[in-house]
Amino acid sequence: MADASAGNNAGSTSNAEVQIQIPAGPPKAEPGPPSKSSGAKNWRWWLMVSVDVFFVVAGQTSATLLARFYYHQGGSSKWISTFVQTAGFPILFLPLLCFPKSSDGGGASGDAPVAKVAVIYVVLGLIIAADDMMYASGLKYLPVSTYSLICASQLAFNVVFSYVLNSQKLTGLIFNAVILLTLSDALLGVNHDETEDMSGMPRGKYVMGFLLTLGASGTYSLILSLMQLTFENVIKKHTYTAVLNMQIYTALVATVASMVGLFASGEWRMMPEEMDTFRSGQFSYFMTLVWTAVSWQLTSVGVLGLVFEVSSLFSNVISTVSLPIVPLFAVLIFHDTMDGIKIIAMIIAAWGFVSYLMQHFIDDKKARKAAAAG
Repeated sequence: MADASAGNNAGSTSNAEVQIQIPAGPPKAEPGPPSKSSGAKNWRWWLMVSVDVFFVVAGQTSATLLARFYYHQGGSSKWISTFVQTAGFPILFLPLLCFPKSSDGGGASGDAPVAKVAVIYVVLGLIIAADDMMYASGLKYLPVSTYSLICASQLAFNVVFSYVLNSQKLTGLIFNAVILLTLSDALLGVNHDETEDMSGMPRGKYVMGFLLTLGASGTYSLILSLMQLTFENVIKKHTYTAVLNMQIYTALVATVASMVGLFASGEWRMMPEEMDTFRSGQFSYFMTLVWTAVSWQLTSVGVLGLVFEVSSLFSNVISTVSLPIVPLFAVLIFHDTMDGIKIIAMIIAAWGFVSYLMQHFIDDKKARKAAAAG
């Protein structure tokens, strides 16, 4: 996946799939909306980005809260929690039908080698499964508010991976964002006064949850950069069908891997008892898993859409937007504590986020001036 100018989003015919061209050549600044294109194209770009942003913020917030609700109501299987993060991928076949295949194959380079793409999908799917497992374990051992703030570190990780793998331009403001987000996580990491959460989790589990969530955040950032690199150098078929295909097949591999883990660990035997003892009832248990799966797929589609429209770094920034929202709901729903350290960490994380947005605003302003001068 890669940076893309929205001026190339519009298809040439009503039945052709939307084509998005990806510019090459490092270093790369993140593109904004088309500066020298029709108003319709500009409007279409903003619409697609806005929809993707909504999917990410709404999907990630609801999925995180539902996943914690699963544990809060008596669920205990980390493999089931891992499984539902990708098991909802079949619903993506519906939007896939809305994008008929383009007759030109999406670009002059033609189709990528099937075997090579298949290997990439398998590798990415296995990494996603491992990442989901770390996220599921971290959420089990941490309060939602702490978990969400630690996840803000994914932006700092993504800055590094985007620079190394995707030739993303780095500036002082972006480095400032990295430092602030790292400091925010460090505050939470040394906040050992919170030795137990509302479920009586001991300090050792808190530290384990912290490390697993931190590791998951770094792995997630690596996944986004690898996906962007795959689209730039391997697939080279820049259509929304390609985006959905990547999500579907990597999710399929991750789902199979989590199912293997579920049966190999023996946790599948716990499901009948877990369903019977779920505090809000069996129907609530079933619906919690279903809507968690749906929410994660909405999040994934939004994330990949933003990577495709803009960049992996911008997509990660939007993911960070929802992080301050989740702790507020966690305080209201699960009665998580919101002490001074968490408040300070939240403020620092927000400062880092704003620092990044300022850089994006500056890049967009420079790009507009250059286009006007040209």
